[in-house]
Amino acid sequence: METGMISSPSSSSPSRPPVILTQDELKKIAAYKAVEYVESGMVLGLGTGSTAKHAVDRIGELLRQGKLKNIVGIPTIEDDPRTSVDPYLNLVKGRGGSLLREKMVEGACKKFVVIVDESKLVNYLGGSGLAMPVEIVPFCWKFTAQRLQMLFEESGCVAKLRTYQNGEPFVTDNMNYIVDLYFKREIGDLKVASDAILRLAGVVEHGMFIDMATTLIVAGECGVIVKDKWDSASHRR
Repeated sequence: METGMISSPSSSSPSRPPVILTQDELKKIAAYKAVEYVESGMVLGLGTGSTAKHAVDRIGELLRQGKLKNIVGIPTIEDDPRTSVDPYLNLVKGRGGSLLREKMVEGACKKFVVIVDESKLVNYLGGSGLAMPVEIVPFCWKFTAQRLQMLFEESGCVAKLRTYQNGEPFVTDNMNYIVDLYFKREIGDLKVASDAILRLAGVVEHGMFIDMATTLIVAGECGVIVKDKWDSASHRR
């Protein structure tokens, strides 16, 4: 099991052993920090991952205590343990297959708070070895996949149709297919890449969430880091 460490403060007394926190405990701390952004009367888009579960449990506790009221939850986003976040709070999400619905919900939000552990942090999107999903219509999918691959030829792109274990195409919530793009190198300006992908006929949406996250909460070895979109300085909790 992955663990994190928070060192105890130094003092003249004999030093105490460091407090060891499991990755799940760190996620819980980060989730509770995210709940501090929740106010009575809000409509919340709720995820179903392990970190989101801690947040939902905390919200339920506050509702029972009467500290929060009139909260409406929209459970539309599936568990996606493979989210990637770059230093500018841009993300790749939807590797679980619900990228279109995720983007529609999060695009309608006034605040988009992202909770991750530090293993999800990358220097740049693309070239990290993880797939960047693109949702496409099934009609002529091979042609669309070829065009996507050619679009990022200079980045060493390989486009693969996502399939189930039996070899059948993976089908999204909207009855579309997913083509996963794998890059060997950076893809350059993300907004330019986004526009180029969306201009291709047959493409429904891609998994890059550019300039959408308002706050990033990271659970790591040294505690929780909070980073706001409009404040490049991070601060520890």
